[in-house]
Amino acid sequence: MSRARSIFNTWAAPVVGVIMAVIGIVLLIGGAWLISLHGSPYYLCAGIGLIVSGILLVMRKSEGALLYLLVFLATLAWAYWEVGINGWALVPRVVGPAVLLLLTLIVSPTLTSSRRGTVPAFAAASVLLLAATVAMFAGPRIASARADTAPAPSASSSPALTMNDPSSLRTGADWPAYGGSFSARRYSPLDQITTANVGSLKRVWEVHTKDLPVSETKGTYGSENTPLKVGDTLFVCTPKDMVIAMDPATGQQRWRFDPQVPDVSIPYTAACRGVAYFVVPDADVTAACARRIVLGTLDARLIEIDAKTGKRCQAFGHGGEVDTALGIGRHDPGMYSITSAPTIVRNVIVTGHQVLDGQKRDAPSGVIQGYDATTGALKWAWDMVKPDAPAVPPEGQTYTRGTPNMWTTASGDEQLGLVYLPLGISAVDYWSGSRSDREKEFGTSLVAIDVTTGKVAWHFQTVHNDVWDYDLGSQASLVDFPTDQGTVPALVLPSKRGDIFVLDRRNGKPLAGVEERNVPQGGVEPEQRSKTQPFSLYHTLAKRDLTERDMWGMSQIDQMICRIEFKRASYQGIFTPPTTDTKYIEYPGYNGGSDWGGIAIDPARGVIVANYNDMPNYNRLVPRDEANKRGWTPRDQTRGRIGGVEGAGDPQAGTPYAINVNAGWRLPGTGLLCKQPPYGGIRAIDLKTGKTIWDRPLGEARTNGPFNIPSMLPITIGTPNNGGSIITAGGLIFVAAATDNLIRAIDIKTGKTVWQDKLPAGGQATPMTYEENGKQYLVIMAGGHHFMETPIGDELIAYALPSKAS
Repeated sequence: MSRARSIFNTWAAPVVGVIMAVIGIVLLIGGAWLISLHGSPYYLCAGIGLIVSGILLVMRKSEGALLYLLVFLATLAWAYWEVGINGWALVPRVVGPAVLLLLTLIVSPTLTSSRRGTVPAFAAASVLLLAATVAMFAGPRIASARADTAPAPSASSSPALTMNDPSSLRTGADWPAYGGSFSARRYSPLDQITTANVGSLKRVWEVHTKDLPVSETKGTYGSENTPLKVGDTLFVCTPKDMVIAMDPATGQQRWRFDPQVPDVSIPYTAACRGVAYFVVPDADVTAACARRIVLGTLDARLIEIDAKTGKRCQAFGHGGEVDTALGIGRHDPGMYSITSAPTIVRNVIVTGHQVLDGQKRDAPSGVIQGYDATTGALKWAWDMVKPDAPAVPPEGQTYTRGTPNMWTTASGDEQLGLVYLPLGISAVDYWSGSRSDREKEFGTSLVAIDVTTGKVAWHFQTVHNDVWDYDLGSQASLVDFPTDQGTVPALVLPSKRGDIFVLDRRNGKPLAGVEERNVPQGGVEPEQRSKTQPFSLYHTLAKRDLTERDMWGMSQIDQMICRIEFKRASYQGIFTPPTTDTKYIEYPGYNGGSDWGGIAIDPARGVIVANYNDMPNYNRLVPRDEANKRGWTPRDQTRGRIGGVEGAGDPQAGTPYAINVNAGWRLPGTGLLCKQPPYGGIRAIDLKTGKTIWDRPLGEARTNGPFNIPSMLPITIGTPNNGGSIITAGGLIFVAAATDNLIRAIDIKTGKTVWQDKLPAGGQATPMTYEENGKQYLVIMAGGHHFMETPIGDELIAYALPSKAS
């Protein structure tokens, strides 16, 4: 024991000193670089202090401990000056230094001092400073929910919306469309499950769909499905487009349909967000195929299935299916697919396609097609460049290639006969030099199409000549919007860039202010950049512009590296133009704001609920010669099989530049994000005024950590999220979406979580609710998602209250 103590007394302080000096050298070098970029001087100063302190500790002198105590005190003051008592922001600033102070405190009895009382004084001061550090973290970290600008509205304080659903299919006992109905409110009038009894919610059945990736498709699955419930049957589709009909009370399978989609047709993600339900007009309800499930597949087929038997409706198209790729021309497997539920208005099936991003300018067309829902006959095709051309191109011709597509879900108004298409961008997202005027006119726009003619009724553009991948991923939600003159038929349109627009759905005119603001100029092809962009005066999910102080990491070194990257990059706020000589920051990144999960709207309370992402991308346009040397060529196989996130090394063939996107902006090595938390949240908004009611981070840190090692900490951090929320008349929001693999119920009035359950895989899907035999059920697909790095699974899970609790 005495020998061990002797070794400790001899070597402990020098070892701590060496560690301190090495960290100091790194901070000194990085800090000097950061100062040269006009960044914070702290790291250089701290590095000098650590080096001197470390040398003195190696010499076992108490002056080293005292000097480090001063460095730590200065660090606390600097951290508080930069971020106050924001716990997550303090992590890289003070946790590492606090650990060094603790180590110095442990070795302090081994130090020599020329003055009596020096070491005890150091020890006392260190304990006080460590206690102060703990107290800083005990302060507010990230508010779990906060009221920002408006009190929670009620039926008496905010005009309620009428329940005049423009679709003939409505929520209640059923959930008959992907968004609840084709008006996409994601609201149910069911109120059996309430804030008072939701704590008793339990799993009542679980079903394995048995559609899981094999070795060839690992890294491609992303089960994003929201099931349908109509009458006495629940319908779910799997990532490879298998449709399963189940008993909604037990989950017992009634039939299963497999369209036999080949693996080679999987695009970036194997996903089936939903199917559509169709009732043949004036048909005998007992006849075969009087009620049908409409399925779009990854290999671009539309198939109709008898909702009762699961057999093909042979009178639809050819043997129950139509090939939507006719007239498209050459398309490699995986380049052209249907991943979202079709929309049916006035017996016309409207569908778009996912066209694989980033590969080549000469990609398949983004044409929108309308089919007779009974026969499968093509009624019209809207090719935006050739709007008056025949529905099927003449022999030897194709629909215009490379035009903006609709990969997500449309909404529809049965009364007006309009379908509302959220459009993306022309093929290759980050370069616009060869886009036609019509592509520039309609890209990143909501387009209203008259389903009887296939002609444009109106359109509203949210980004001019988009080179930021801010395509519209969310459905527009149809509402009766309260104004001083009464309610107006409207739609609420969320966007990836964060802005939420409110439009008159009859003519596309804004019902809340929209103004054109000057935006940054320059970058590559500056003559292509619009001098202004439209900004909503109603509401935005976008946060303030990033600053150097927003950079993060698990240590001061991580944070310093991110600060250096921030200062080296081109960044002028939102709409910073793409650059090639240096990297540029895109914030919000291409995953939102609001993505395909969309928003939910409570028409009784007049509340919008939006979950959102809050992450930047770190991008660079790569000149063609450099991209060729790196071997970046168009993929003839699926993007997912190549690996990597969307935009990471995409060739953009046929243009002068490839694109390299660091999605979320991760540090190499640790995998940590460079922006401080939160990375995602959920917000309640007053429908009439657009004011925030409450806002809170969404997602816990339990599955996140450095080097992809889960921290297991049930601490709210606000994680990235994909998938939407639903609202019920019981006053609850149900949402999964985050990377913590939890589904939770949130009180719509307060924003507080009142129930949660851990899922067996990622919950990157929007849940749904329905009633069967007098019991309300909540259902979620726990299938995971490769892009979100959550566990892949195949379980459909149903929850309900015990009989005595309901």
